[in-house]
Amino acid sequence: MTDNAPSGAESRHDLPAAKPARPFFSSGPCAKPPGWSPDHLALGSLGRSHRSKIGKARLAHCIELIREGLEVPETHLIGIVPGSDTGAVEMAMWTMLGARPVTTLAWESFGEGWVTDAVKQLKIDPTVLRADYGRLPDLGAVDWSHDVVFTWNGTTSGVRVPDGEWIAADRQGLAIADATSAVFAQDIAWDKCDVVTFSWQKALGGEGAHGVLILGPRAVERLESHTPAWPLPKVFRLTSKGKLIEGIFRGETINTPSMLAVEDAIACLEWGKSIGGLQAMQARADANAAALDRLVQDRDWLGHLAADPAIRSNTSVCLTVAGADADLIKRFAKLLEEQDAAYDIAGYRDAPPGLRIWCGATVDSADIAALGPWFDWAWAQLQS
Repeated sequence: MTDNAPSGAESRHDLPAAKPARPFFSSGPCAKPPGWSPDHLALGSLGRSHRSKIGKARLAHCIELIREGLEVPETHLIGIVPGSDTGAVEMAMWTMLGARPVTTLAWESFGEGWVTDAVKQLKIDPTVLRADYGRLPDLGAVDWSHDVVFTWNGTTSGVRVPDGEWIAADRQGLAIADATSAVFAQDIAWDKCDVVTFSWQKALGGEGAHGVLILGPRAVERLESHTPAWPLPKVFRLTSKGKLIEGIFRGETINTPSMLAVEDAIACLEWGKSIGGLQAMQARADANAAALDRLVQDRDWLGHLAADPAIRSNTSVCLTVAGADADLIKRFAKLLEEQDAAYDIAGYRDAPPGLRIWCGATVDSADIAALGPWFDWAWAQLQS
């Protein structure tokens, strides 16, 4: 047994006495809200056209719950779009970029994905500001005469921007924020963001396949004044004859949505409202991240990939494990999954080997705390 290995009830041979009640720690799709049940879903829209009166009403209701839940100002439009958060980001990039120079920020794999889109697909030769996993690029180096594409919270690195102060109020370009693992957990600077995207399957614990596209006035102005140099697929088209298709932002979706997924999103949004809204959801994420940090501080073989607390995520928290390679992490995660103690906690495949624990509002702090003995048990197993 190594010096770091636990003893007694937490030894390599003895299983911990208690498990997390809900061992769902995936960073997407994420845990359902506490107490979630299919019985909570309203079923009247199922089997009906999304163009029917009830279909349109439920989609519009979902949009209004998003506005209320995120405290989105009335100046911004909210649309439900195809393709999860990826579809929403690409829709913004393909329809709005090309009018002026572009800067892309990348400090983890999804940011790198937007770089690839800009370079290889749109061929717009952006300025790219990069940083290693666990760090941020120099935000002060951003040229706000450019359109700027960035992730508010890097899901695969556990690094977030600290706030919106680095975004210029007098910017000439657009600020396009992929905020899929930040919304409902971190404050979004709505006055500084022209485009914000997310998907239900992250912080809300909803289902995948649908994205949410939020547009400020400057983004709408760009859509109506700029014609991209490249052809646009039908599912990306937000304008007709040079004018915004306003129905998209009233629930008249571009293509057919899953009304079951819509009803699930409504149930998740109503749960958030029932516990106290945005501030309560943010507080739960903060409490979960703090509970996980206590586990890290108590174990010298665990660390944070984001060493600086000021830029550390409170949702997709990425941990380092002493001496770990990809094989050890795979075995660590498998041990806990086989015991139904924790599901889907291995870090993202392109990230440095480590663990990733979702700490968003739909997770309970008690379940985070219950991971401690199981971490010790798995660590001891792997040291034998």
